Amino acid sequence: MSLHDDMVAIGQRALAASRELVSLKSRRKNAILLAMADELEERREAIQAANAIDIEEGRNAGLSDAMLDRLLLTDARMDGVIKGIQAVASLKDPIGTKISRWIRPNGLEIIKQRVPIGVIGIIYESRPNVTADSAVLCFKTSNAVILRGGKEAVHSNAALADALTEGGRKKGLPEHAIQLIRTTDREAVRELVQLDGTVDLVIPRGGEALIRAVTEMSHVPVIKHYKGVCNLYIDAEADLDMAAGIAVNAKCQRPGVCNAIETLLVHEAVAPEFLPQVAGLLEEQGVELRGDAACRAIVPGMKEATEADWYEEYLELILAVRVVGSVEEAVGHINTYGSRHSDAIVTESESAQQAFLREVDSSTVYVNASTRFTDGGEFGMGAEIGISTDKLHARGPMGLEELTTYKYLVYGKGQIRS
Repeated sequence: MSLHDDMVAIGQRALAASRELVSLKSRRKNAILLAMADELEERREAIQAANAIDIEEGRNAGLSDAMLDRLLLTDARMDGVIKGIQAVASLKDPIGTKISRWIRPNGLEIIKQRVPIGVIGIIYESRPNVTADSAVLCFKTSNAVILRGGKEAVHSNAALADALTEGGRKKGLPEHAIQLIRTTDREAVRELVQLDGTVDLVIPRGGEALIRAVTEMSHVPVIKHYKGVCNLYIDAEADLDMAAGIAVNAKCQRPGVCNAIETLLVHEAVAPEFLPQVAGLLEEQGVELRGDAACRAIVPGMKEATEADWYEEYLELILAVRVVGSVEEAVGHINTYGSRHSDAIVTESESAQQAFLREVDSSTVYVNASTRFTDGGEFGMGAEIGISTDKLHARGPMGLEELTTYKYLVYGKGQIRS
């Protein structure tokens, strides 16, 4: 059988599974999810052994430390995956929820109700935890899912998918509700995203090149997250100790992720005091600073920033730094160079806070907090399917509600239209 035929068969099996999933009650779905979590715990050592193979192969292939970190399944991360599944099981099931209801003058009762999207394809790189997050969120919302991870995590993804499906089967998981594409042939991605009529939505998670390629190839709708160029602005009325702590956390806590900051903007009124303070703290963490002329006049050791640096998603310990003259200038920079992901202001000024919240055109905007909180788990979603920088149909961290659509249920008593 050809790759094309294989992919068509996977799509057809997913479509059949999606029609079974709509009949599952919430209690049954939650029991299946808890069984999945139990199976992951039971197979923890085997999963981590598979992950160790991927880490070794990645190291031999020359993957960067940041990429290897994204790939690694530590005990703490395995704990997080398992707890995430348990958290999703505890969340309210959105399927069947009435969004609104009204009665027309002719007596027709109209209900707008949440329903599954159907079949969702998830294409992702590096992080094997995406296998579990995607599978359980799609299942909780009665969507069939087709998973296609990157070749760098092929052993980890297979071990996780096998555990999820085997654990789920013990409590009645429909056959083929969760399918993993196991070939590393890149053509499988093209085949998957062109299964129009079978696959209802594609969500790519990974680098900008992957997402642009998927978008160009796809015949089905795509929710995109091109990159995370996140900005932190330190206002003239900021608490500078707070600002320094937020800056270090947002850049250094885990630099290889999309919600880490890539640019630091500092108001000119506090730059002479703040920049030497924060530069010392960041350099202690191994951060390379690239500044504009105003920054380099205050901290001469900074490298020169170029125009390209303001657009850059480094995903490593590099930070671009710029001095600005106002909140308006900071907002203008963010809306010009940012990626509509996550941006933050540190200030005690209520007017500056409100201007920033109102005018920054990003999915998630913070006041006096690190951008590292843009995450489904941190937002109380249990897990996330991804972070959308699109505006339709989902924006920001995508949890259960973002994996639903709706339909109208109309009840009549013989009405006909005149």
